[in-house]
Parts: sequence; structure tokens; C-alpha cells
Amino acid sequence: MTKHYRSLASLQGDNRRCRSCALAGYRIESQPIVEGQAGRRAYLYGQAPGIVEAEEGRPWRGRAGRTLRAWLELDEDEFYETFYCAAVTRCYPGKAPSGRGDRTPTPRERALCAAWREHELRILRPRLVVPVGGLAVRELLGETNLTGCIGRRFELGDAAAIPLPHPSGASGWLNSPANREMLARAAALVREDLRRLQTES
Repeated sequence: MTKHYRSLASLQGDNRRCRSCALAGYRIESQPIVEGQAGRRAYLYGQAPGIVEAEEGRPWRGRAGRTLRAWLELDEDEFYETFYCAAVTRCYPGKAPSGRGDRTPTPRERALCAAWREHELRILRPRLVVPVGGLAVRELLGETNLTGCIGRRFELGDAAAIPLPHPSGASGWLNSPANREMLARAAALVREDLRRLQTES
């Protein structure tokens, strides 16, 4: 993608019409899903929409979204008014072949979607970026060890980046009490930064 976007509306319009993965031969189960407005200073970066998101056409609508909002102590309206919601890949990839959870997007699919993120970050210039789950953390921060980065703050250009684990019930990462303690620290960091952004605005 070589187009240079000046407006978020133009970018989102093209993103919602994108069929790159389908044209590359990948089976996808929804149209691209992204939500947020210009001026959002917090950017939430997930893995990919799930089946509920595919049905409703809105990110973070299923059980994982409810869990994430509970971690951040935000009700539904506050959540969508606070974050620009994006993901590593924008279409629901379908169920995993094993039947447990959703299919992980391939490296090629992730590469096809990467330019949308780059344009969004350039236009939005967020002050806080929250990658959610191991795939998002790897794509955005290059960190491969989730345990080593949850509860820490990173620099991403002019933004603070605070990773969270994925709130999906398919993940076993939170079964460990030590990992739950790291989650508590990470969620507290995100809430602290959101309060700071509110004060600044």
C-alpha cells in the first residue's frame, strides 16, 4: 500500500473496503473491523476480531471485551470513547483447525494488514498504546516473551506502550497466580495513564 493518507476518514473508508487477504487466497469470515475517531489519544491494538465482533461489526464485543473492560474499570461507553480500537489483522480469521479458539493469522496476513496500523499511528499520534495479547505485543514491540513484558512500560515513539495479556478464555496464561499479579500491575499502569490523559485534556 503506497497511498499517503491525510485524513482518518479516508483511511478508515479504504480499510473497511480492503480485500487484500481474500485476494491473496486466505479464507476470511468478516469484513474489516476497526473503530475510533480522530483525536483519540489512546490506541488499543488487539490480535483479530472474534466471531461476535464479526457478527456485530464492532471490536471487543464478546466475552474477551467484557473482561478487558473490567480490567480497565471502564464501562462500555467509556471504553469506546477512550480508545481507538484496531488489531493486527482486521477481519475475523475463523476458528482454529483444532476447534479451540480462533485461527491465528498467518505472517503473510499480518504483513498485509501492517500498513493500516502504520497510517493510524502516524495520523492519530496517540500518547498511550495498549497491545493486547502475545501476537499484538510481538508485532508492535518485537517482544516475544509475554511474561517478560507484562507490567512494564515501553516507549513507542512519543507514546507509552503498556502491554496486556489477551483476555480470551482460550488462553491459559492467567492460570498462574504470578501472571495474574503481573496483569494487575499492567492494568493499573494503563488506568494511571488514562487518568493522566484525561487530566491533560
